[in-house]
Amino acid sequence: MRKTKWTTDNMPALTGKVIIVTGGNCGLGYESVKAFAEKGAEVILASRSVEKGETAKAEMGSVKGKIVVMPLDLQDLAAVKKFTADFTKNYDRLDVLLNNAGIMTTPYFLTKDGIEGQIGVNHFGHFALTGQLLDLIAKTPESRVVNVSSMAHVTGKMNFENLLFENGKEYTPMKSYGQSKLANLLFTYELQRYFEAKGIDSIAVAAHPGVAHTNLVQHIENKLIFKLFSPVLKLLAQPAARGALPQIRAAVDLSVKGAEYYGPMGFKEMGGHPGLVKSTRASHSREDARKLWDISEQLTGTTILF
Repeated sequence: MRKTKWTTDNMPALTGKVIIVTGGNCGLGYESVKAFAEKGAEVILASRSVEKGETAKAEMGSVKGKIVVMPLDLQDLAAVKKFTADFTKNYDRLDVLLNNAGIMTTPYFLTKDGIEGQIGVNHFGHFALTGQLLDLIAKTPESRVVNVSSMAHVTGKMNFENLLFENGKEYTPMKSYGQSKLANLLFTYELQRYFEAKGIDSIAVAAHPGVAHTNLVQHIENKLIFKLFSPVLKLLAQPAARGALPQIRAAVDLSVKGAEYYGPMGFKEMGGHPGLVKSTRASHSREDARKLWDISEQLTGTTILF
């Protein structure tokens, strides 16, 4: 199966499965929610805006499974805690946690908890969410955590001396974004080591969409360089439905193993059908992964003891 042109037609039946998709109201998240629900899963469409979530659900129309909209603001750790409390109150299993939501190349800002925005949403919010749902994940046989990274992780560097760009010092939108996407991979690989060390029947997997048409470019679309290269990018970019395939495959393909990384198999991983790809040497640094894990526990108040 790994060498086939994998599409949603290759997905197994998902009846009885419970799946959370963060940022499920648009882009890659929207396509993932729809694909899972069409295969019979009960999908929690987690969205910062309930209104936008309900609109997305209505646009998806009739599905074989069920879609439940729940509010989740990854910029607010109290909101993450409320989401996990509400979820665990109503569900006794979690088959897949798809940490899809993300922001890209934003101006410098702080989350409600005073954390630099991009890494705050892209990594720390998802770390807290995952940690608070870990008991339920561990109790669900063959469960998965899927973290969505990016090709931009290759430019990322973990600057532990100034991880949060204090007061905007040395901040650039791309430097921050690359670091946050590298953090996604460091967390994935360390989480897999955690599962193995604890003998938990779960796996941690990562994926990236290549170049896809989503709303992530909203913070750069007015910049001159984006306008100059926009015609080329439009030719290269995949529809969101195609861009979502790597994370969908990572979430449900029965052949997937822990610590694998899925992305498009076409030219420079920008597009094409999803398959196994490689991440940078920096993403496999155990030292950086442990440092990031410890800092994540401290900043989020979410402890995941090895």
